[in-house]
Amino acid sequence: MIYTNMRKEFTIVIEQDEDGIYVASVPELEGCHTQAKTLDELRERIKEAIQLYLEVESDLIKEVPLEFVGIQKVGVAV
Repeated sequence: MIYTNMRKEFTIVIEQDEDGIYVASVPELEGCHTQAKTLDELRERIKEAIQLYLEVESDLIKEVPLEFVGIQKVGVAV
């Protein structure tokens, strides 16, 4: 079943690795992530990744199991 008029918003976490590559992940969708050299390219790729994820996991289109709350930094001695 295809949902063409349904729209959901997802939180995207963006990080940059040691080589300058941007990495995006979606906390609400376990395992949904991608990478790109530019932020514009990353935005398009993460949209595609979310769409593909939801096609495979169609049960999640109506109900996302987790609600994103926030991000915090925690310092630890190493």
